[in-house]
Amino acid sequence: MKPARIAAAAGALLFGLVVSSDAQGAPAAPDLLSMTAGPGLAPQLKILALLTLLSLLPAIVLTMTSFTRIVVVLSFVKQGVGAQQSPPSQVLVGLALFLTMFTMAPVTNTVLKEAYEPYAAGKIDESAALERAAAPLRSFMLRQTREADLALFYQAAQAPLPSTEEEVPMRIASPAFVVSELTTAFHMGVLVLLPFLVIDLAVAAVLMAMGMMMVPPASISLPLKLLLFVVVDGWHLLVGSLLRSFSS
Repeated sequence: MKPARIAAAAGALLFGLVVSSDAQGAPAAPDLLSMTAGPGLAPQLKILALLTLLSLLPAIVLTMTSFTRIVVVLSFVKQGVGAQQSPPSQVLVGLALFLTMFTMAPVTNTVLKEAYEPYAAGKIDESAALERAAAPLRSFMLRQTREADLALFYQAAQAPLPSTEEEVPMRIASPAFVVSELTTAFHMGVLVLLPFLVIDLAVAAVLMAMGMMMVPPASISLPLKLLLFVVVDGWHLLVGSLLRSFSS
């Protein structure tokens, strides 16, 4: 297997072990030593490989899950409201992580059942476990990836277009997925910013018409934008839109 594919598959396996302990019937996430009981490499080499792959887990979560879209859209909301310190960035990142765990639960449950449990039982080796772990993660990414972005990287790699999703390598699926996620997040960000932009323009026009040019428009528009966001139950609408965007 190629290094990028191994890292992605192992990351999917490790991410699944971390976040799917709340699923019905799913076992709790084991420690590293319990993952060295399967066949294949020596336990010392398995521990070394797992520790190495754990260092790649943040990159896997940031770029190969729903985290990218969620955190970008939340940052647009904060920018649109105009409140510099509220909510804090740590709160938005924490919310993005929990929403990522929620949206990725079907993928991680599949990784547990089809990859980790057979491997822990000694039915398959490391290579087969990584292959099985990569399949649901790749399927999730390709469902969210635009055909134009996927074709772009195939054209850059000068590779023939695949006929099935199993033929798409991780080295092409991963960057195409990230580009598609950023595009989708910016589309959603534009829709989020438009109401706030209208309020800013209206406040600026009213202040100019009244000759109050020395009054900062932000001091008037911020309470109005917060009021609008609260009245329409903005967080409920925003989180619901994000969740529905991954189910489509």
